[in-house]
Amino acid sequence: MGKVTGFLEIDRQTPKYQPASDRIRHFREFSIPMSDTEVAKQAARCMDCGIPYCHGDTGCPVNNQIPDWNDLLYNGNWEEAARNLHSTNNFPEFTGRICPAPCEEACTLNLEDTPVAIKTVEQAIADKAIASGWLRPERASVSTGKKVAVVGSGPAGMAAAQQLARAGHEVHVLERESRPGGLLRYGIPDFKMEKHHIDRRVEQMKAEGVDFRCGVHVGADVKAADLVADYDAVLITAGSEAPRDPGIPGSDLVGVHYAMPYLVQQNRRLGRENIDSVGWPSDEIWAAGKHVVVVGGGDTASDCIGTAFRQGAVEVTQMDIRPEPPEKEDKMLVWPYWATKMRTSSSQAEGARREFAAATLEFVGKNGKLTGVKCARVNERREPLPGTEFILRADLVFLAIGFAGPFANTFIEELKPQIATDRRGNISIAANELDYRTSVEKVYVAGDARRGQSLVVWAIREGRQAAHAIDRDLTGQTTLPR
Repeated sequence: MGKVTGFLEIDRQTPKYQPASDRIRHFREFSIPMSDTEVAKQAARCMDCGIPYCHGDTGCPVNNQIPDWNDLLYNGNWEEAARNLHSTNNFPEFTGRICPAPCEEACTLNLEDTPVAIKTVEQAIADKAIASGWLRPERASVSTGKKVAVVGSGPAGMAAAQQLARAGHEVHVLERESRPGGLLRYGIPDFKMEKHHIDRRVEQMKAEGVDFRCGVHVGADVKAADLVADYDAVLITAGSEAPRDPGIPGSDLVGVHYAMPYLVQQNRRLGRENIDSVGWPSDEIWAAGKHVVVVGGGDTASDCIGTAFRQGAVEVTQMDIRPEPPEKEDKMLVWPYWATKMRTSSSQAEGARREFAAATLEFVGKNGKLTGVKCARVNERREPLPGTEFILRADLVFLAIGFAGPFANTFIEELKPQIATDRRGNISIAANELDYRTSVEKVYVAGDARRGQSLVVWAIREGRQAAHAIDRDLTGQTTLPR
C-alpha cells in the first residue's frame, strides 16, 4: 500500500493528452508525462484494501505486485520499485502504454470510480528505469547446451525468449517480418507506442544471448519439421492474425479492406520500410480526403480511426452492432471484473462518429468501386429491423471484427494432422497453462496462437509460463517464475 490516508486526501490524476487538433498532425505518442512527485502521490493512494484484486488473475495476468511497488514509490525507492516490477513483467513500458488496465477495474477504489492510477505508475517506473540506466542485460552464467527455437517475436515470443536465454539456453527467434516485435511493431500504431521501445528491448535481449533471425517464414522458408528435428524445443508464438470473414456482400469492392493490412502499411511507412508485407495485400491504402467507415467496436477499430484521422480523412464513422452501453456500470454486479460501459478511446475522441446497434448489411459501389455502406438498426438479438435501413457514404471501409486464429497455410498446415487445433484454428486442444505442450513432441505454443486474440499482458504471461515449462522439461528443474 501507499499512504494510509492517501486515498482520502489525494484525488486521482492521470496524464493529460495533447489537444486532438495538435496530435492528429503527427504519429508520435501524445500523452504528457507527469512529474515524479505527481506519480508518487498517485502511488500513495494505494490503500490497505485487504484483498488486492488488482494483482491477481482478475486484475493483472502477469501478477504484478502492484501494492508493493506503489508502497516503494511512496517511500521514494524508485529503483527497488523497478526491480519489483521487472520481476513479474519483462516489458512494463509496453503494458504501461497499451494495456487497457484491467487492474484499475479491479482496484477497490474503483467501487467509487476513483481507482489508483496503476497504469500511469507502471509506465512511470519503467520509463524511469530506462532513463536512469537500471535496465541492464542479465546474461546467464552457465549454458545448458540446449537449443530452443521461438517462432514469432511478438510479446509472447519476446518474453519467452528472454526468460529462456536467462536460464542458459541457446535461443533463436524466427520472425517472418524484417524486424522483431510482431504486431507490437506492425499492428500497434506509433501514437500508442513508438517503436524505439521495442528496439531497446531487442538490444538488451541480444546482449543476453538471444539470436533474432528476421525474414524467416516458418512453413515457407524453413520447414517446421526441420525445426523440430534441429532443436530441443520449438515454441510457437506466431499470434492470431487470420481475420474473421464478415460474410458481407460487396466485400470484394475496391476500397474494402481488413484492418490489419492498413495498420501494418502505416507502421512500415513510419519505419521507412517497403509497404509490402508477407501474408498481406500490397496495394497501397490511404485515407486522405476520404469518407471512412470502420466496422467493429474494439481496439483494432479504434487504431484504424486514429490512423485515418492522421492521414487526413474527411470523416470517420464507426459501426458497432452492440447496443450503446450505459455510462456507468452496476458495481455490485460486475466488480472486480471488466465492465461493459461507455468508453471513449483517444482516437474516438478525435472526432469519430459512432453508430451503435447497427448492422452492416452490404457494401455498395459503382463500377467495382466502393461508394457506400448499407446499414440497419438491430434488435436485442442483433437482427436487422425492417424499415430502418440507411446508407453511409464511404470511400474506404476497414473490417475490424476480430481474428479467427493463426494463419493456417504455413507451419500449421505442415504439422497437420499431428498438431491439434480447435474449431477456430488455435493450437489449444492439447496445450494447457501448465505445460504448454502441443500434440507434437517437442513443440509448445503460447500467446494468441494458443488462447486466441487477447491482450499484450496475457501474451507476456503465457510467454513467461511457457518458458518455465520448457526449461523444466529440458533440464528437469527450473528457477524461472511462472
